[in-house]
Amino acid sequence: MILETGKLDSELLKKIVFGKIGYRSPLVRVRPGIGEDCAVMDFGDYDCIMSTDPISSAVSDIGKLAIHITCNDIASNGVEPLGIMLAVMLPEGTTDEDVEHIMAQAAEEAAALNVEIVGGHTEVTGAVNQPVIVSTAVGRCSAGGSQSGNDMVPGDYIMMTKAAGLEGSGIIACDFESQLIKAEFAQEEIEEAKSFLNRVSVVREGVAAGKVGTHGMHDITEGGILGAIWEMCQISETGAEIWEENIPVEAVTEKICDLFDINPLRLISSGSMLIIVPEDKKDEMQDAMESAGVSATIIGRIKEKTDGVKLVKRVQTCGANGLGRIAITVDPPYMDELYKVIKKGQE
Repeated sequence: MILETGKLDSELLKKIVFGKIGYRSPLVRVRPGIGEDCAVMDFGDYDCIMSTDPISSAVSDIGKLAIHITCNDIASNGVEPLGIMLAVMLPEGTTDEDVEHIMAQAAEEAAALNVEIVGGHTEVTGAVNQPVIVSTAVGRCSAGGSQSGNDMVPGDYIMMTKAAGLEGSGIIACDFESQLIKAEFAQEEIEEAKSFLNRVSVVREGVAAGKVGTHGMHDITEGGILGAIWEMCQISETGAEIWEENIPVEAVTEKICDLFDINPLRLISSGSMLIIVPEDKKDEMQDAMESAGVSATIIGRIKEKTDGVKLVKRVQTCGANGLGRIAITVDPPYMDELYKVIKKGQE
């Protein structure tokens, strides 16, 4: 079977990846799973938190994004990242100026987060046709102190920070600017979308939420907000009701998605953190986000597993007020919407 572009679908991942892992160390507290951003290992008085991820669908800002993608994962456990390693694969024809540009971006972003680049690997290879970076970040916390989606229960609130599709629309604006110009986007709109890549860190909100106490967090990456919620419900064996009208989407993101006929709720969204908030901590969590200077919105509730994961949409009806609501089942995440744009650009 030939696989589609993007991360493996959940069932295939469980069958041919997780299903092949045999050895289990007694020092591993959290193992690979759908919706798990990090591994957690027992280091005595501390837990070591680790995450690894690739950047393969961006070109212009790959150095910047490589830092944030895994530091965000560490923050989804309510923990500050400490160090990061970068494995940089570069296509033939790469210049020393190209490498300097990538590493200058990475160094600047790491310094802003107080994260040291502690090692990695860099090579030019014919195995890739554009830059690919795999980053691995590490953090630590007191033993047992990391946040876990296993704690999710019906009645919890679903909160998201910032807006859906920030990273995806930022990448499109940088790498497909000519198409936006051709579609008569104003230069101000293009620059606004590009600026979203300056908002892709969720370390601030992740650490702030960890201090309040959550029932789990998830950095919203491939598959978008709907994919992230579906994955978290797999961890905890729960359902969810998501209120579409509450999900914030920037106007230029909507315009970009309309142009390329993609769904912003399925678009890669680094910069937005999914936070599962215990019912009795809703007000405290909202205060914590405000104090951290991060916009945050309640977009749904956790339900029983038998309720499934549903997106509640407002629709036109023939009734007295002309508006009604329907609940649509949310499918598992598959190919991110960004890859659809990349495919079109290659045709």
